[in-house]
Amino acid sequence: MNDMRISERTVDTTKAKIAARKVQVHYGANHALKDVDVDILDKTVTAFIGPSGCGKSTFLRCLNRMNDTIPGCKVTGKITLDAEDIYDPKVDPVQLRAKVGMVFQKPNPFPKSIYDNVAYGPKIHGLTRNKAELDEVVETSLRRAALWGEVKDRLSSPGTGLSGGQQQRLCIARAIATSPEVLLMDEPCSALDPIATAQVEELIDELRSQFSVVIVTHSMQQAARVSQKTAFFHLGYLVEYGETGHIFTNPSDPRTESYISGRIG
Repeated sequence: MNDMRISERTVDTTKAKIAARKVQVHYGANHALKDVDVDILDKTVTAFIGPSGCGKSTFLRCLNRMNDTIPGCKVTGKITLDAEDIYDPKVDPVQLRAKVGMVFQKPNPFPKSIYDNVAYGPKIHGLTRNKAELDEVVETSLRRAALWGEVKDRLSSPGTGLSGGQQQRLCIARAIATSPEVLLMDEPCSALDPIATAQVEELIDELRSQFSVVIVTHSMQQAARVSQKTAFFHLGYLVEYGETGHIFTNPSDPRTESYISGRIG
């Protein structure tokens, strides 16, 4: 049974944007993630679902080496981005994070102007040669984040002065300003009201045409609405991964079925 599930998971290897093999994560003595194998596709929204503490956010943070910043955290196994091992000693985590952007649960704009929030990444990575190019990146990123119309007349105002939903879209604009290839989102709507949530979900659907998007969500309804692929985590294991419609209507594993029907979680 287990072999069958692993072979199911690895059918997309040729198209994988990110491939993970035998990934384990330990926080000291706590074995948080066990033998995760998964292929994450390009131009696709992949949702990670599962109960609190199941390992989904831990795995998300492996994909841009955010776990490197946690004392006592050890990651083993292999994760590749476009077939390049992201944990190779030659890989600079700062450069990796320009390619694999991240949006967090709580909107966290820098205490800077709206303009400077978006310009920050392109500046530190040397992606623009002059002010005109930087202006263009800022405008394009804010347009992609569906925020330009609301802020174009107050770019010098502080980002922290925006509403919660606007702040989260500003953080998305900041994340995509470095032209990443992958966008990671750790429960990006959990601090937002329903209207702002709907705006961000609509935005995620639009961003799929340009990026591989991976979203951790507690909301199964959200996963069903925004994703094409879903991975179900439970007790540190990746239990099941496949087409979102299949996972929600005809899961292969009884644990997935129990979670979706509300019996575990």
